[in-house]
Amino acid sequence: MKFATPPILVVDDERNMRSSLKTLLSEEGYAVSLADSAESALQRLQDEEVFMVITDARMGGMTGYELIRRVHERWPDLPVLMITAFATPKLAVEAIQAGAIDYLSKPFAPEELLHSVSRCAERHQLIQENNRLRNASREPYTLSHIVGDSAEMREVRKLIETVAPTDARVLILGESGTGKELVAGALHSLSRRKARPYVRINCAAIPETLLESELFGHERGAFTGAVRQKPGRVEEAHQGTLFLDEIADMSHPLQAKLLRFLEDGSFTRVGGTQELRVDVRLIAATNRDIVAAIERGQFREDLFHRLNVVQFRLPPLRKRGEDVMVLAGHFLEQLRHGINPRIRAISDAARRRLLSHRWPGNVRELKNAIERALILESTPEIQPHNLPDFEVEQRLARSGAGADDVETGSLDAILALHEERVIRQALEQNRFNLTRTADQLEISRHALRYRMQRLQIQSGEDPHEADSLPGTAEAGK
Repeated sequence: MKFATPPILVVDDERNMRSSLKTLLSEEGYAVSLADSAESALQRLQDEEVFMVITDARMGGMTGYELIRRVHERWPDLPVLMITAFATPKLAVEAIQAGAIDYLSKPFAPEELLHSVSRCAERHQLIQENNRLRNASREPYTLSHIVGDSAEMREVRKLIETVAPTDARVLILGESGTGKELVAGALHSLSRRKARPYVRINCAAIPETLLESELFGHERGAFTGAVRQKPGRVEEAHQGTLFLDEIADMSHPLQAKLLRFLEDGSFTRVGGTQELRVDVRLIAATNRDIVAAIERGQFREDLFHRLNVVQFRLPPLRKRGEDVMVLAGHFLEQLRHGINPRIRAISDAARRRLLSHRWPGNVRELKNAIERALILESTPEIQPHNLPDFEVEQRLARSGAGADDVETGSLDAILALHEERVIRQALEQNRFNLTRTADQLEISRHALRYRMQRLQIQSGEDPHEADSLPGTAEAGK
């Protein structure tokens, strides 16, 4: 045998026939699993991966024809070979119509059977290779995609390397644009499931009425428009990883069904009655305040605990210091070749502008800013006037991002944070002109520069034009 494959499932109610087929196939290097009835074969298929089924036509209980129909409905890509001692053209047609890939009549030459099995083995290998290439084309994220030298990001990468080889469920928390999908992809690419499917669902992007069907699949006629059976994404992710992004946007009834699924991997398609089971590793993420969502009754606490085996909390970009420039340089190199290859650097003035912004849209917003600058820039360096003015973004920062920081900490820290926001807002409104900003705040320019230095707020001005720092008395104005 050329390829390593999962077992072949042999279904026959005659013990001698099962034994003979197992000996013949085993001698050719195939692994073989045995079932003495169609009913037990269906149960075995729920729990075990096989690459083909060989079944007798007539057995006590469910017939081979009914078994083929059931297998074709549940596993449409699984080939089934039928063997029968009562061969007629009519029965052969019935078997093929039911979904059989081939049909052999007893007695048959061993070479006939082995030829059919070999074709199925090659077919299985081609399907696996196609799946591998399709998954590779999706460019799953790796650790190298998680850019940043801050202590927080080094800790994130270290935790990914520790957790990825396990099957532990993971909950990723963080503001929009902080890289939750990067972490999920890296966890999959470093796991033992990396050669298996990586399936992603954005729970906020799919209408509530369709999300259950998308996740668990549906049977034909389950609702208007369900003209055929459709397997769900959990089935597509079998033996791989399922990433549920924005899970806090999932409805309460579906949260309950997900909770049941997490218990043992079992589920029922929409409109179906048959209980199915898959083996998937689940990773979930949300940009919401999960505690607030639980307190408001929007998210089940028991589901949170079920998901929260390992928790990642990704820091917002405003708390990552010099990572802003590390990421800006990364995006510059990543994007410039396709937009404006002449640009090779970021000017000092633009650097100060980037460092002074609070980035409510986080890494995604920074990438967009660099892309805009590359489109507009006509010199070899990005200049500050080709960066966004950040007026809308600054309003978002004041109304949303970072609001949680005000609620905790010492009084000095809270006052310093509020002072920083007021100064940043004024700087943005005055396009980083220190004189106009100082006039608006009714303090001296020296006092403004002192406060900016104390709060580590970067100025957009040329440092050679900076005034010397004021004394303590003037700084207090």
